[in-house]
Amino acid sequence: MVSGKTIVQGSNRLRFRDGLQQRYPDVLTPAALAALEALAEFNRERRQIMQERSARRIARFKDGRRIGFLDPGAVIAGSGITVQQARAGQFDGSEIPHDLQRQWIQGTGPATKPRASVQSGIRNIAYALLSGADGWMFDGEDALGQVDTMSIDNQRNLAIAFAFKEPFPSVAEAVAAEMNAWAKGFFGRSIIENWKKQLDFTTRIFRPRGLHLDDRHVCESDGSGFSASIVDAALYVANNHQILRGQGRSIVLYLPKIQTAEEAALWNRMLATLEQHLGLPVGAVKVYVLIEQLEACYQLMEIRAALACRFAGFNTGRWDYINSVADALAWDKAFQNPNIDAITMTYGYMRIYEDRVRRAVNTPDRNGRFALWQGGMEPNIPVGSEKGVTEAMKRAMAGGQREQQAGASGKWVAHWKMVHIVRPVWEKAGAANQLGRSFPPLTYTAKDAADLMLLEPAPRTMRGARDLLSVALQYGNAFGRGFQAAALKPADFFGNDDVLYLMEDMATGEIRLSILWEWLHKQARFTEDDPDSGVRAGDPFTPAVFDKILVEEYEKLRRANNRDVHDDSKDTTLPIALEIVERYVKHPSKVPWYVDLLNLNLNNHDRALARRRIEEYLAAFERDGTRLTANPELQVAAE
Repeated sequence: MVSGKTIVQGSNRLRFRDGLQQRYPDVLTPAALAALEALAEFNRERRQIMQERSARRIARFKDGRRIGFLDPGAVIAGSGITVQQARAGQFDGSEIPHDLQRQWIQGTGPATKPRASVQSGIRNIAYALLSGADGWMFDGEDALGQVDTMSIDNQRNLAIAFAFKEPFPSVAEAVAAEMNAWAKGFFGRSIIENWKKQLDFTTRIFRPRGLHLDDRHVCESDGSGFSASIVDAALYVANNHQILRGQGRSIVLYLPKIQTAEEAALWNRMLATLEQHLGLPVGAVKVYVLIEQLEACYQLMEIRAALACRFAGFNTGRWDYINSVADALAWDKAFQNPNIDAITMTYGYMRIYEDRVRRAVNTPDRNGRFALWQGGMEPNIPVGSEKGVTEAMKRAMAGGQREQQAGASGKWVAHWKMVHIVRPVWEKAGAANQLGRSFPPLTYTAKDAADLMLLEPAPRTMRGARDLLSVALQYGNAFGRGFQAAALKPADFFGNDDVLYLMEDMATGEIRLSILWEWLHKQARFTEDDPDSGVRAGDPFTPAVFDKILVEEYEKLRRANNRDVHDDSKDTTLPIALEIVERYVKHPSKVPWYVDLLNLNLNNHDRALARRRIEEYLAAFERDGTRLTANPELQVAAE
């Protein structure tokens, strides 16, 4: 460390955090480094596309323009396919590989823990592969912390586990015994008969970070940011393709935060280049796309066509999608979301979004091939009072049943304990998937466009505001400690075991601040009286109200016991979370990503420095839409 900044060294086009290659020779192998170099040329195009994202957003805000469908005659940049051809299915899609044919339940979570040894962190993979999930998305994005070298630890642990090298076998055997002990208490039976055989059951899937993020350990030779998407995808595929294919498995990625078909086409060309570089067949890398951005929902068939022979399916992720809708309409004073718990998958614009996704995957390509629809996240964890767990599990089962009946081929769960609770919904139905189920064809009318932003009457309450704020603060605190996925609930329910903790990740943090910003700057009005605060139905959510509950909710966290808010965070990462939350919500221009401000302040416990970094970010964003995303701890060593 020099002057608080890490010296970066390297060769050719890229530079790496000093000492990283020496610490991780099993991850940053010659083959992996060569793959990174092969994809490095795409970073410039990625930056340009991200600038175009910002420009579209600025123009919408300036002109008060809603997102709409593309011109049917337009060509999808980077693909050579017209919009009309995509909508008509005039492209060659993908066959669904054998190990994606049945994906009733996919679990999600990272392959490591903050500041963990291999022995400790790799337990996450054991829980995942012993869970009975049909697939497990090992997360490099929303659920993976970014403190220290967690993104590289994640890659190391996956390579060790997939190759069945020690310490993974020993850890897995011990974890299997622990899981069975829990299951005997919860179900009255074991869930793992043969732990070695069970490890083979689950399809391995990986989610790289989105195109909007820079890596924290790799940069360009001039010190500018380098794509986290490229780093994650190159390292994962280069290090694991031989093992996966040798075991008869597919190479499968989940692609997050895509907003346009042009971005999907960029991913397609990056993956095609990676396949060619590694000597893999064209289309060997299969992808799901998370439809978690409003703009993407206007380009569903176009995204399918742009990814063509590697596209396996869409996923309907609730939280990020809500955030994207709020962000896209931040300029529109009339668009005001209700309480977050009212925005279910059957609410207004969410219902329309889900319907368009299921119609898109069931539109055939020119070879008669369909794609998969994987339903959204079940965030509950079966830990709490008997009453709380029973009621929560009923809701979880009902949610799964609704999605299965709606046409989903499966859904996500955020914790391994939920696999055997929700999977029976699909087991009872019996079909491996719902490929090709008949739905009305997609249409592209003005009403279709408007309905994707459809609001319906629902509560907007002081309780809802407190819940948004409490969890947003807790999430920022957890992120600073390296827990990018954390079991949280509003502070007023600490100690109440009838209210279960939910697994929260970056997406849920994003939407909480997004809605708070919306309520404050649009003067959203409460729909109910709140005797405790004196707020009455019809009163607006004012700066004074926000300031009051910010102080109150923060103090609740300061007073909370170590179980709910770790004592060693109360004077370190929690105050930094407060600085970010307050500035984000109060600033007149809406910041596109909470994660930007969190990333800028990782490893920082100095409030004055946090304020300076936040103001620098806001000034750059105000000036021309620039997002400061490079790791401030990195600088290039002088040659």
